[in-house]
Amino acid sequence: MHAEVVIVGGSFAGLSAGMALGRALRKTVIVDSGMPCNRQTPHSHNFITHDGRKPADIAADARAQVLKYDTVSLVNGIAEAAVRTEHGFRVTVGSQHYEARKLILATGVRDVMPDIAGFAASWGISVIHCPYCHGYEVRGEKTGILANGIAAFEYARLISNWTKDLVVFTNGRSELTDEQHAQINRHAISVIETPVVGIEHDGGYLHHIALADNTRIPLKAVYARVPFEQTSGIAGQLGCELTEQGLLKVDMFQQTSVPGVFACGDSASMLRAVAQAVATGNMAGAAANRQMIEESF
Repeated sequence: MHAEVVIVGGSFAGLSAGMALGRALRKTVIVDSGMPCNRQTPHSHNFITHDGRKPADIAADARAQVLKYDTVSLVNGIAEAAVRTEHGFRVTVGSQHYEARKLILATGVRDVMPDIAGFAASWGISVIHCPYCHGYEVRGEKTGILANGIAAFEYARLISNWTKDLVVFTNGRSELTDEQHAQINRHAISVIETPVVGIEHDGGYLHHIALADNTRIPLKAVYARVPFEQTSGIAGQLGCELTEQGLLKVDMFQQTSVPGVFACGDSASMLRAVAQAVATGNMAGAAANRQMIEESF
């Protein structure tokens, strides 16, 4: 099948790019696996006009609106490979091949969960990463920070804006400097070095954090920053450059290091938020369209 643009990833960033391209009259195919990274998160926040809604409901509305543009179609499946061709790119989805002049990667990232019982089941619900997305709902509550070194210090300083009842779990020997320890202590934030062995929860909602010495600490939420990896291998197949953080390197127009390949959403941004994904997707779609106009006019 021939299209002008193939978008790999049909969550917020990919759908936003698809709307921009649909409104630009471009024949566009969106390939979606149906497995967004925030599928476990019960509510989306800090996205104006949609604050407090379920991410799946926002995405369903977005999908319906995007597919009203008759040049845009959605394919359910996983894009397994992409190669450059004489006229653009060929994307393989199962037994199907899609040819396009431009390619937009909205593939997101995959969080790598630590080996802590209950952590994965609570991720995005009460084990959280962003106070702007989740902090208001647990404001003033007894809250943990699962991090070490400079990450723990920066998290403690940030989260103290939402609650003063904080405890840092370094999950082993503390790597905080003496100065950082002193500053944390001045704000009555305790530091616990005993390894964390479990997140005790009901349906993802934390009530205790369990330590290796059999201590159980009551908490309402834990902030954690986990490593991530690119969900899709397509960017690597095409030779797209990554940043030091492992994100796809893009310019202000969401263009990657490979001409004709754009990236948007979590795969190319440290700010993992629905509003950011929508904004970068809109830019990627508009920039891809502008590039095609420049090539043809």
